[in-house]
Amino acid sequence: MMKQILLVDLCREKDSLSRYEFVDPIAATLGSSGYLSMAIHFSDVTGDEMENYDKIILCGTALKDDGYQETLCLFSWIKQCEKPILGICAGMQVIGAVFGGKIVPQPAIGLEKMVIVKNSPLLGEAREIEGYHLHNYCVTLPDGFMLLAGLPRAANAFQHETRPIYGIIFHPEVRNRWILDRFANL
Repeated sequence: MMKQILLVDLCREKDSLSRYEFVDPIAATLGSSGYLSMAIHFSDVTGDEMENYDKIILCGTALKDDGYQETLCLFSWIKQCEKPILGICAGMQVIGAVFGGKIVPQPAIGLEKMVIVKNSPLLGEAREIEGYHLHNYCVTLPDGFMLLAGLPRAANAFQHETRPIYGIIFHPEVRNRWILDRFANL
């Protein structure tokens, strides 16, 4: 049976144009690798819907779209979810905040080199990679998470210590599509 991945659209408004930039490319990448995905706006995600999916990706948003920060209570389900979760950009910020990290200003636009400091199933072995950044904020490393890249005060990537929950601040749909494949194959 084909794996199904839930794409959570974090854009402030349902069906916004930003979905074409931050959600649809992820769906296209997964589809070209043989995975089914379905996008649902974060305000419509319920526990019942989770049963239909094997994995969950919290997608990014536009630079000025930070409405998810005002509605973090809608993401409390993340703490109880047992399925693999990947947070991309704003999605990483949401995961970090739900687990006690702080969303802090750190604007970045464009390609940036990052040092992967710890081997992981998502990013592979420790080395330097380049990723496309498009964000005004990052998140501090929450308790119970391991730093995969960046600094504890401004993580570029992290992983929960015991659960398959990952966050990356950069956009793999632009430059590192292999990360989406690795997540789909976890």
